[in-house]
Amino acid sequence: MSVLDRIGQKLLFSFDPETAHGLSIAALRCGLPVGATAPRDARLKIRLCGLNFPNPLGMAAGYDKNAEVPDALLGLGFGFAEIGTITPLPQPGNPKPRIFRLTADEAVINRLGFNNEGHAAAEKRLAARKGRPGIVGVNIGANKDSADRIADYERGVARFAPHASYLTINISSPNTPGLRNMQAREQLGELLSRVMAARAAAPAQPPVFLKIAPDLVEAELEDIAAETAEKKIDGVIVSNTTLSRTGLRSGGVANETGGLSGKPLFERSTAVLARMRKLLGPDMAIVGVGGVHSTETALEKIRAGADLVQLYTGMIYAGPALPGRIVAGMARFVERERLKSIAELRDSGCASWSERL
Repeated sequence: MSVLDRIGQKLLFSFDPETAHGLSIAALRCGLPVGATAPRDARLKIRLCGLNFPNPLGMAAGYDKNAEVPDALLGLGFGFAEIGTITPLPQPGNPKPRIFRLTADEAVINRLGFNNEGHAAAEKRLAARKGRPGIVGVNIGANKDSADRIADYERGVARFAPHASYLTINISSPNTPGLRNMQAREQLGELLSRVMAARAAAPAQPPVFLKIAPDLVEAELEDIAAETAEKKIDGVIVSNTTLSRTGLRSGGVANETGGLSGKPLFERSTAVLARMRKLLGPDMAIVGVGGVHSTETALEKIRAGADLVQLYTGMIYAGPALPGRIVAGMARFVERERLKSIAELRDSGCASWSERL
């Protein structure tokens, strides 16, 4: 981390986490901070689901919830950015405080509960950036008090299909009661059928990804693999935050309820990723997320079976230059290993990682 990043982190950490997050969004909206320049290396390009990613590193959903700064994020070196989670109606989320730093673990617990400004506000911003370059995905969810949560996802598909490079169906947040139950096979089958029908009826048909939890057992992973293959979903994002607290060094805040992200999530999420690659086979797109904080951890996700990699919490602790540093490290890696494409690395560690589950 540079001296400038350390100063910025110290300043932000002097505020409570949610205030610091708002300040970072405001800074990006104003054109600050400036990240490390990410190299544009042809060997880092990934073509996936009809999209041309300049590099495999993306900003995960949860940071830019309301589509305020996707282009600023791309300017930090990310190959793509995912905004959201967005619900049809605005909702405040859970009571504050609801974000907790576990500094000793370089982790975060959040129980935000899909706080966002709703479809209309995000759609207006995304429509305004029409014609700009860059891959921007839209992560959609359901309102907490919705009478028909699947209908909320249908509305999200219909509303954002014209504006999204891809759509992510988020049923894996632990902070909306009952949401993770939609990962069960019967509910998942109905959800995916209706989502794909909504996409077919939309004026544009972007790829659809399903974001799953890291806390699933083998039988649940098998069911999800079967349903995504049958319903012809384009890809899976592995994974969301975890409810586990195993091995944490931090004190009292580790007992807060919510989803844990950051370094402690890396091992479990990467093992689940590898297992999903084995279950899904070589052709389905997989995005690896959870605990990525360096070039080495990003590359390990690819070895485990990921086509693309996302991060969020890692940047809280390493600063806005992190994506540029990771991409530069990837460029050095492919040069050193004399790879024609970073995609050649995929699956080289899948077997060993899947055995850790």
